[in-house]
Amino acid sequence: MSRPTILLLSGPNLNLLGERDPRHYGTATLDTLVGLARECADRHGYELEHLQSNHEGALIDAIHRARGRCAGIVINAGAFTHYAWGIHDALAAFDGPVIELHLSNPYAREPWRHVSVVAPVAVGTIAGFKDDGYVLAVEAMVRTLGR
Repeated sequence: MSRPTILLLSGPNLNLLGERDPRHYGTATLDTLVGLARECADRHGYELEHLQSNHEGALIDAIHRARGRCAGIVINAGAFTHYAWGIHDALAAFDGPVIELHLSNPYAREPWRHVSVVAPVAVGTIAGFKDDGYVLAVEAMVRTLGR
């Protein structure tokens, strides 16, 4: 029997985690954070599929492919959070819950980071917990899905 899948999306520049501004983003690499998220999902009976892309269209294509196939989406859209209405529209067309994720706290940073185009289509946001964020977001998704 196949297990339900959570899609985890990581946007631009997140491939640089571990070397990019640890004060805001923590010290772990993206591979480490995804590994921890995958272990968390597995403990709760879910598969975790991950995609990181610096290209908005690749993330939109992944969201489209998730329709009817994935139970939920956790997305750290990076800078796309603040202006990528195409990602907003794709997430709005997804048939399951969406959780927005940020390693830093956007509301404690520059004013342009205070606007999110993802938040209106998300059931909630995990923000500001740095290296713990990916696991916290998967835990929140598991609870949202009711398992």
